[in-house]
Amino acid sequence: MNLAPDFLNLDLKNPLVLASGILGVTGANLAAVAQAGAGAVTTKSIWLKRHAGHPNPTVLYLGNGNMINAVGLPHGGIEEARIEIESYRKIIKNSSSTSSAKRNDRTSEAIEHSPQAIDAPLFASIAGSTIEEYIATAKAVFELKPDLIELNISCPNVEDEFGKPFACDRGQAEKATSAVKKVCENIPLAVKLSPNVENIAVIAKSVESAGADAITAINTIGPGLVIDIETAQPILANKFGGLSGPAIRPIAVKAVFEIYQAVKIPIIGMGGISSGRDAIEIMQAGATLVGIGSAAWEGVGIFSEISQEIEKWCESHNIKNISDLIGSAHKKS
Repeated sequence: MNLAPDFLNLDLKNPLVLASGILGVTGANLAAVAQAGAGAVTTKSIWLKRHAGHPNPTVLYLGNGNMINAVGLPHGGIEEARIEIESYRKIIKNSSSTSSAKRNDRTSEAIEHSPQAIDAPLFASIAGSTIEEYIATAKAVFELKPDLIELNISCPNVEDEFGKPFACDRGQAEKATSAVKKVCENIPLAVKLSPNVENIAVIAKSVESAGADAITAINTIGPGLVIDIETAQPILANKFGGLSGPAIRPIAVKAVFEIYQAVKIPIIGMGGISSGRDAIEIMQAGATLVGIGSAAWEGVGIFSEISQEIEKWCESHNIKNISDLIGSAHKKS
């Protein structure tokens, strides 16, 4: 069974990607996720300068794997990003050399305990409050040479700071994409879209025409509100937050299904994926890669679990190549 997807000429061992903002807060965190079986990893959203985010409490677990958060995209700025990315690459390099040395050692003990080399492309998510800020951040991140830049124009819990996300306006989404694409040069650009729009396919088609190489869909849904009935006060310090987890999966699947019909570029599908069956479903809707977000809070082992579940299902259905799943729901609809 070949689990390696055909995605923008990048070398991924499977279609699973760590979503931005989940666990990827340090180079060591990113490396741990890659070691656990992720096909690729995404940094938290990078700002050009330090961005504080929202005060605690920022995350509330709602049960059954669902969460609402108003973290507010905190980040230390481009120098912090440089440290994180360099740390990740150093760990990768060390793991590869150690693994190679162990393989060359023919003792039974060395073979038995040989560590697995980390080999997962790094995606860098970028944030901004204006198109000019996105351009400046993209220029700085370009110098760090990630394997892909993800333009996050869709976070729903920073509206109090910056107003409606660019992803909610076709013209703004197109302008931001076009401007950042000029900076990315040979590095692929994925644009992360919001489900909080009337027609996500129209937005997707617009950013494709503006130069996007891929679409990431979807970001969290909302913003929503949870109230503590004992105090009659909002629980999150920011009051409002984005909803994630299994409850939003059908919305994510529908969004990916509609985007696939509208564009020719690949899709990174995400939103409530927590099992192999979930991943297969969103790939059948049209996703080439599958983002894992809230489910990763349960532990990094979720990546190998989902990968094994996908492989087992495909083998039982006589599917030899993971690419055969992509968009297969359209062939039967």
